[in-house]
Amino acid sequence: MKIYTKTGDNATTSLIGGSRVSKSHIRLHAYGTVDELNSFTGLLITEITDADDIDFLNFIQQKLFTVGCYLATDLSATAQKNESIVKDEDIDRIEREIDRIDTLLPPLREFILPGGCKAAALAHVCRTVCRRVERLFAELLQTATAPDQRPFIFINRLSDYFFILARKGNLQKNIKEITWQFNN
Repeated sequence: MKIYTKTGDNATTSLIGGSRVSKSHIRLHAYGTVDELNSFTGLLITEITDADDIDFLNFIQQKLFTVGCYLATDLSATAQKNESIVKDEDIDRIEREIDRIDTLLPPLREFILPGGCKAAALAHVCRTVCRRVERLFAELLQTATAPDQRPFIFINRLSDYFFILARKGNLQKNIKEITWQFNN
């Protein structure tokens, strides 16, 4: 397979299903940002030491590719492929992991600023990129007919997961969370 195809030299690209759209199309912004999030998730993994967290983040990377596939599919031109389906079990799995980690953490009483150890800071970067995906996805959903909501819900839960993982990272390194001092 060649790396370059030259088919995008006119600033368009093909969606799954064959239709061509501008490279500035909201759909491309959305799945390009999913790709960015997946890359940051890979970087985050390099700073994680807990094997269970690494396994879960590997699951997340696989599912982010699934979400990207969903976003790259023109459902008006082709049927949704199995590779682009986010299942209810995927959302349930994130929710269970959030709940599991949350039981390890002290109660949240203040707003937390991003930072702390490197793993926590990277988890916050993933969280904010994930929120950008969510905003782009929401914009795209406004124009879609009968969209599958599960990929959007997955992304929404994922940003919560990255937040809780950041808190866990700081707790593991015994680093005090940085709280917002709104009176400054």
